[in-house]
Amino acid sequence: MTIEERILEAEKKTEAVFRRHEAMEELWTRRILEAFREHEISYRHFAGTTGYGNGDIGRDALENVFARVFGAGAAVVRPQIASGTAALSLGVFALTHPGDEILSATGRPYDTMEQVLGINEGKKAPGALSEYGVSYRQADLTEDGKIDLEGVERAIGRNTRLVIAQRSRGYAWRPALMPEDFEPLARLVHAHPGVLLMVDNCYGEFVCSTEPSMHGADLLVGSLIKNAGGGLAPSGGYLLGTEEAVERVAARLTAPGIGREVGSYGPGYQMFFQGLFMAPHTVCQAMKTAVLASQVFTDMGMRTDPAPDARRSDLIQAIQFGSPERLIRFCQGIQMASPVDSMAMPEPWAMPGYDDPVIMAAGTFVAGASVELSADGPLREPYTAYLQGSLTYQHGRIALMQALRHMNES
Repeated sequence: MTIEERILEAEKKTEAVFRRHEAMEELWTRRILEAFREHEISYRHFAGTTGYGNGDIGRDALENVFARVFGAGAAVVRPQIASGTAALSLGVFALTHPGDEILSATGRPYDTMEQVLGINEGKKAPGALSEYGVSYRQADLTEDGKIDLEGVERAIGRNTRLVIAQRSRGYAWRPALMPEDFEPLARLVHAHPGVLLMVDNCYGEFVCSTEPSMHGADLLVGSLIKNAGGGLAPSGGYLLGTEEAVERVAARLTAPGIGREVGSYGPGYQMFFQGLFMAPHTVCQAMKTAVLASQVFTDMGMRTDPAPDARRSDLIQAIQFGSPERLIRFCQGIQMASPVDSMAMPEPWAMPGYDDPVIMAAGTFVAGASVELSADGPLREPYTAYLQGSLTYQHGRIALMQALRHMNES
């Protein structure tokens, strides 16, 4: 069977799944349109500001739209937030005090968060939360990848101030959590006075019909160069949720007593508004690419997660290659089909924030944008590639064919 025939056969099997993701695209597009209409977005909101940014109507409108779309009380949405990890760091620092404890309800957090929390014994980073007397403990997920509510209940102590949870799989072989999975967790957490729930929403926006902020999360955190930026936002992150939680975030972002009232951005906000508007469509393209990849490699007898017809909660498609050579060649093939830096040949390297060498293919227009087509993975057994994104399904399809060709050349 040729590579083209293999792709065509996989597409026939996934037609019904594609239709499900297209329906989700329409649902979120309608909601975003309603938010734009409600806040009367116009050209004046696209203009940039300088200096303090007092009275920046574009910034304020963007944050109001995000809050409306995600069903939250308030939002901080800023181009200056450097990454998803930076947004998460802002959240955990804002919601804890010296002597407090952070409890992870989803086991060990994503690699880069270990240094923020100060729990990576091998790589102690200056300025970690542990330096400020904030401790950490975790409740692991159940064997089937669900939140262990009884384990979380047992782990909450008198110093627990913040419970954190990660929606996406990260570099773990587990299913992404569904937005509704956070509702019983939120009820449990809020039964303890003063304890808050913060959810890492990276890679999950607009994949399902609801978001964790609609199920009781006090703070929802994500990156604008992932789903919510629609492939157009050049930088940034968001933190949204209850008024109280967002006010604490804003005080940490700028200064107590100033909060959300300041913060300018000279280039203007058009790409952020337009990116949010495009996000449901872009996410749909990425989801169809992930489904196709899952079907193709399942047909080849390889382990994939999620399965092709599984209900999904994030962009990420995990594929086990079983050897470092096959993982490397797959990522190289994806890079070869990239619109940017297609001539580059990625190799594993000691990427900051990670314990193992990581190979990363990301020939993207926005550097490191995970909603654009990328593939990466740590060089550790069972040598799993994590494929995500694609601004267009056709690009994802072409890139998969190129990756298969490059693997066959080995």
